[in-house]
Amino acid sequence: MNKNELGQFILRAILGFIFFIHGLSKFQGGISNTAGFFDSIGIPGFMAYIVAVVELAGGIALILGIGTRIVSVLFAVIMLVAIFTAKLPLGLLGNGQMAGYELDVILLAASIYFVLAKESPLSLGSKLQSTAK
Repeated sequence: MNKNELGQFILRAILGFIFFIHGLSKFQGGISNTAGFFDSIGIPGFMAYIVAVVELAGGIALILGIGTRIVSVLFAVIMLVAIFTAKLPLGLLGNGQMAGYELDVILLAASIYFVLAKESPLSLGSKLQSTAK
């Protein structure tokens, strides 16, 4: 293991954890509230359930390093939609009452990194692939 592999593992685990917590909070805060918010910004409310499940299950998958590229594509799409539908009018740093899209941008960038990066040897996915060969 080298420093780059360790850094990639840390970034992947933290990104997965952040998305997992966001998905969990959607369910704990009442998914119907999130669905209502989605409706209010022009996104069909049922999408809240899809986003929450992707964040929750995808977060776990990313922490473990399973399906990293696919999960990261889904996370990138979620972040792009969040930025352009809910956060852009607030500005990069927010409006004093709501956060801006600075967190969304870094989550988007990290997700794109994992779409483009080769699979880490410190992932369950790489271990499963090596045993299948």
